[in-house]
This record gives sequence, structure tokens and C-alpha cells, in this order.
Amino acid sequence: MKSCGTFPYWTPPLQRIVTILKHVIQTPGRDIEKLNRETVRTLIRETMAGKPTLHYFKGRGRMEPIRWLLAAVGVEFEEKFIETPEDLEKLRNDGYLLFQQVPMVEIDGMKLVQTRTILNYIAAKYNLHGKDMKERALVDMYSEGVADLYEMILLLPLCPPDQKGAKMTQIKEKTTNRYFPAFEKVLKSHGQDYLVGNRLSKADIHLVELIYAVEEIDPSLLANFPLLKALKTRISNLPTVKKFLQPGGQRKAPLDEKALEQVRKIFKI
Repeated sequence: MKSCGTFPYWTPPLQRIVTILKHVIQTPGRDIEKLNRETVRTLIRETMAGKPTLHYFKGRGRMEPIRWLLAAVGVEFEEKFIETPEDLEKLRNDGYLLFQQVPMVEIDGMKLVQTRTILNYIAAKYNLHGKDMKERALVDMYSEGVADLYEMILLLPLCPPDQKGAKMTQIKEKTTNRYFPAFEKVLKSHGQDYLVGNRLSKADIHLVELIYAVEEIDPSLLANFPLLKALKTRISNLPTVKKFLQPGGQRKAPLDEKALEQVRKIFKI
């Protein structure tokens, strides 16, 4: 292999290592002292081992928060889309789905299922889960609050047409009177850039994903929450997130009628 000085020319796996290291160094609130020799070895070992593989249909659903989290930490991932009921049945018959359901992520030699388990594993692995037990409790509490509202938005496309208007009204009411005021209050209470410990956590990433989803319903719902606006801008400007949000990135579009029909067929809804 040709070399430049004492180092070989960059190969794709080494480029992935550089991307992750740059993210750790450049992300505000990160503990740079944790970038020790063992961390570097771990990054090299895991990068050379291959990318995580995500198994889900080609849509947001319960996999989208996982995509956001991996993208935010600069981890490249592959996706194997479930396109037919037979694809899903094969995963089940091959013993890949512990509880017979997706999402499923192949990572670090494991086949992980259950969305929150996957999210917590990624968060712990990449230092997005607080520095101690108290911070982890806060990160989890805020993440669960995000998940409550996110679940309502997630299920909206499956709502019967005659109930959709009422569900939409409920989402808007809970957004502006319960969830957004709560998160705005948290940010105001400590005056810091992030929800917990003045460092990036999975709660920040989940919240910004939620903000984007809410704005697709009604952009005006964010108008009275300046600190949430600032958080959205801050997270969106992280290089890894900016790449994820760009057209052609791995962020998925909202379900249209064609995609919704495919989901109904795959999962026999």
C-alpha cells in the first residue's frame, strides 16, 4: 500500500474513525479527557468490525429516533429494508427477532430489539446518557416525556379519518400546554445550552427530532418557545446532524399514502 510519510492513504474505515474522533472533540459539552487511549482503541476496533445494520421498513416509525442518535454521534449505519410480509417472516423464522417484532439493530455482535433498549445502549456507548446516576435519571425522564408526545404523532397516520381531526387537536394542545412549556422551563431554570449537565445527551437529540415532527404538523406551535428554537438550531448545526438532515441523507420522510399502504401489508394492520 502506498503511504504518505509514515501513514497509509486513508481507507473508508479509517475515514469513519476520523469522523467519530472529530465529533467527540468538536461537540460542545463533551468531556475531552475521556478521549483516552482505550477510547481510541475501542473506536478503531468497532469501526473495523463494520457498521451497525438497521432492520425496518423504509420509513420513520420507531426506528427514526435510532437513526437520529447514530447520526448525531457520527456513526455510519446500513439499512436492510423490510418490504414485504415475507421479509419480516424470514427475520422471525431465522431467530433474529427475540419478541417477533422490529425495529432490530445488529450492533457489536448483538441483535438488539426494543427501541428504548437500543437507544439506551447507543447513548451509553457514546457518552450521551449523563455522567452519573442523577444525570441519567434526568436524561431518561426528559426522553420519556419526548416519547409520550412522539408516540401520538407516530400513530396519527394510522388514525381513522373520522378521528384524525380530534387527534390533531389533542396533539397541538399537549404540545403547547404540556410538553413544550415543560422543556422550555428546564432550559430556562439553569440557563445552559443543553437539557442536562450542560452537555449533549440523547434527550437533546430526541427533543429536537420531536420539534421537527411538530413543525411538520404546525410550524407556529414553536413560536412561543425561544429556548427550544435555540436548541433546535444548536443541534441542527452539529456537522453530523446537518449531514443527516440534508436532502439525500438517511432521515426518512413522513409516511405518504403509498408508504402507509405498504406498512399495513407488511405488518398486517
